[in-house]
Amino acid sequence: MTSPSPLGGRNRMLFPTLPRGEVVATFETYLAAQEAVDVLARADFPVDKVSIVGSDLKSVERVTGKLTWGRVALAGAASGAWLGIFFGLLLIIFSPTVSFAFVIAAVLIGAGFGMLFGIVSYAINRRRKDYTSVMQVIATSYSVLVDSDLGNRARNLLQGGAGAAEQPAAAAPHPSDPPAAPHPSDPPPAWQPPPAAPEPPADGQNRA
Repeated sequence: MTSPSPLGGRNRMLFPTLPRGEVVATFETYLAAQEAVDVLARADFPVDKVSIVGSDLKSVERVTGKLTWGRVALAGAASGAWLGIFFGLLLIIFSPTVSFAFVIAAVLIGAGFGMLFGIVSYAINRRRKDYTSVMQVIATSYSVLVDSDLGNRARNLLQGGAGAAEQPAAAAPHPSDPPAAPHPSDPPPAWQPPPAAPEPPADGQNRA
């Protein structure tokens, strides 16, 4: 008989597995799947039993612009200035006798080194990549999974919320339109008395 390992929970965090359950809805975007989970949360559904699984992952590189010498120099100076501010403030914290002039000097020195480093790196890698971009990992579809015993409840909640939001209002009938045929499920109309027979004309009217 084997005893459970005390590192079982840690191993599950280091080596995650795919959640198991029933797919109640599938969406093309993560935002739509997130809205579906919000619908379940507003209905007091146990959302700790819900998972969003992305399928068919694709790597997308979005080009944001073209690199130029001025842009590279400005970006390098900005990153170097932030680094100079960090070291300057850190030195002031541990050595209160240092004045703020040292922080300004650290910012200028950091901006200069950052600009130089950016220009050199751009000169070396210019032929391989002459543009700026952002890398993203996007799934083709996103599925909402719940535990198998909660699948029907989650599906009914999602269909009810979507049906109430998408059901259009019935248009008022036009006066010239013919009356609609009764539906088989409609209740029978209330009983109405038959119309009275016309009265016979008087004698004076017949002679006339």
